[in-house]
Amino acid sequence: MFWKFDLHTSSHLDTLLEREDLSLPELLDEEDVLQECKVVNRKLLDFLLQPPHLQAMVAWVTQEPPDSGEERLRYKYPSVACEILTSDVPQINDALGADESLLNRLYGFLQSTGSLNPLLASFFSKVMGILINRKTDQLVSFLRKKDDFVDLLLQHIGTSAIMDLLLRLLTCVERPQLRQDVVNWLNEEKIVQRLIEQIHPSKDENQHSNASQSLCDIIRLSREQMIQVQDSPEPDQLLATLEKQETIEQLLSNMFEGEQSQSVIVSGIQVLLTLLEPRRPRSESVTVNSFFSSVDGQLELLAQGALESTVSSVGALHALRPRLSCFHQLLLEPPKLEPLQMTWGMLAPPLGNTRLHVVKLLASALSANDAALTHELLALDVPNTMLDLFFHYVFNNFLHAQVEGCVSTMLSLGPPPDSSPETPIQNPVVKHLLQQCRLVERILTSWEENDRVQCAGGPRKGYMGHLTRVAGALVQNTEKGPNAEQLRQLLKELPSEQQEQWEAFVSGPLAETNKKNMVDLVNTHHLHSSSDDEDDRLKEFNFPEEAVLQQAFMDFQMQRMTSAFIDHFGFNDEEFGEQEESVNAPFDKTANITFSLNADDENPNANLLEICYKDRIQQFDDDEEEEDEEELHTGPPAPQGPLSVPQGLPTQSLASPPARDALQLRSQDPTPPSAPQEATEGSKVTEPSAPCQALVSIGDLQATFHGIRSAPSSSDSATRDPSTSVPASGAHQPPQTTEGEKSPEPLGLPQSQSAQALTPPPIPNGSAPEGPASPGSQ
Repeated sequence: MFWKFDLHTSSHLDTLLEREDLSLPELLDEEDVLQECKVVNRKLLDFLLQPPHLQAMVAWVTQEPPDSGEERLRYKYPSVACEILTSDVPQINDALGADESLLNRLYGFLQSTGSLNPLLASFFSKVMGILINRKTDQLVSFLRKKDDFVDLLLQHIGTSAIMDLLLRLLTCVERPQLRQDVVNWLNEEKIVQRLIEQIHPSKDENQHSNASQSLCDIIRLSREQMIQVQDSPEPDQLLATLEKQETIEQLLSNMFEGEQSQSVIVSGIQVLLTLLEPRRPRSESVTVNSFFSSVDGQLELLAQGALESTVSSVGALHALRPRLSCFHQLLLEPPKLEPLQMTWGMLAPPLGNTRLHVVKLLASALSANDAALTHELLALDVPNTMLDLFFHYVFNNFLHAQVEGCVSTMLSLGPPPDSSPETPIQNPVVKHLLQQCRLVERILTSWEENDRVQCAGGPRKGYMGHLTRVAGALVQNTEKGPNAEQLRQLLKELPSEQQEQWEAFVSGPLAETNKKNMVDLVNTHHLHSSSDDEDDRLKEFNFPEEAVLQQAFMDFQMQRMTSAFIDHFGFNDEEFGEQEESVNAPFDKTANITFSLNADDENPNANLLEICYKDRIQQFDDDEEEEDEEELHTGPPAPQGPLSVPQGLPTQSLASPPARDALQLRSQDPTPPSAPQEATEGSKVTEPSAPCQALVSIGDLQATFHGIRSAPSSSDSATRDPSTSVPASGAHQPPQTTEGEKSPEPLGLPQSQSAQALTPPPIPNGSAPEGPASPGSQ
């Protein structure tokens, strides 16, 4: 922004700060006070850093504003004061961190009785956060002196801003040793156990949710810190306390003993899900072929090797095993919920958030692949209950995603860890799925039912997409995987009729559905360009000879221009500057473009053009050219005879004048025929300015040849002034060259020869030989 470059002008604050009776509220009413503070306005900082003003701003962010006045104006000064105190200006940070009286005033906000104002709590947490980040030593030392700090945090843990303050103590301390001291101090204060006490039916739902969120964040942050600091001298004490079996047992006791609360159960399950997450491997190069429970309980993919090497919290697994029956009972007998009217009908009873979290937890427990825990889950027939819910709640895709991930994980799980490679034990999970849960039968039955409903005009089942993926996982793991041999054997043990139905289903409807679901992200077929077509295809067409000659001549012209014109046209990138982007910049660069043509290059079209010239242009010997030039210099005698033919000119000129003279008459015309020029004696004929004008189109040559072979009339001779080669007004105009054709170059006389050397012959009508014929002389 502009103030970073010190380009700001003097604001109204500079004038305002000159007043001796200026008050703090009057200053905060100015709109640019915060901007001036960020650019370190010396006068403004000197005013704000006065002890009375600092104390007033701290009081604004910690004390309830008076009820008088409009509601929108009550928190105006507290909001501006908070922005100034957290503007990260070093002078303000130093003043707050060094003054213990200001810190005590801030700390007094936590000592308020009753519930805290959420807005003021956010102001307080923001100011304390900037001090923790910038003045870490001073603030941590100050807080450790307060014996009731942890008690006050837990007392107001239901306020989200206070929960954020606790997390700032764990995340904003950058130095590892100081962070370890903070962790040890909080662990000595038993903050983990006291947070678990907040997840109790006697507390309100805000305390349940925030305490659970705090514990989950502590687990994630501690594990992340262990990955980043691999050579840590000692383990994270908070994480070690959380993973203890007795800590988890305390949490489970709060969830199921006494009066059950759905909020407590959901909050407790969130902590358990975080503990059951496989620890992220230190190496990031892993392949993805299995599932694990993510931060929010969703099943995500992780390498099978990573699952085996990163075991979940052992304490959580041991503590969870005796309580599995309690969770399974929640699936069978859910809490009482009112029926819900949906767009497709009445839902009674709804699945509910509690049972959805229970399904997430049990799916994570199965993915842990713990032998004792898995045996208990199979004894309770948990997978079968989950499949019952899958097919019962047709349109609950949250449930479908969890059950699908759980089944796919069970199909791909390896043998139990205690089995030996020499005598592998059959995977009990796979056997339970295909025999007790009747997975193949359920897939076939549900697919047929969906087809029957759709044929009758009903809606498609909401679980069909997930059911397709479950069937695909079964087929894939049968072909290859750790349980492929066992799955093939179990499929053979099915009734023969069911085997035939399954094989027909895999090769028929399932294959067709998978084909429809396959989407080509990129079309890789070769895109044929019309420019790649070979010219051989054009040879089958017969073109007229004249068109072939015209095309050959045009090819010759373009070939000659391509080799020289493109190389010299345009400008180098270095020649461009920002000043030339102006519309008024002179176009002096165009004068440097070279249109020179090199006629020495050998080209097949050049040979064809030479043949054309020899066939169409009459050849003349040197003696005849010299005679013509001499006659032009000396001038012809007076006309004789009725036709007034000039003396000295050959008789052939009446019948078939030389083509060279005809070309010369045209080539010496520097202007278009439609604009004849007047020239007096002694004037010079304008010479061609570019060598490219030597290129003559075939059309002009043919027109000239036809004119040469036809006898000219007397009027034709009288309509051209031989001294200037400019046709008189009203005379027959030669055919104009079209766009793209080149102007003919003069032939015969050299370019340096002046027109003054030419003496015009007497005009047949007896007009004066000097000067050209006037436009009205005819």
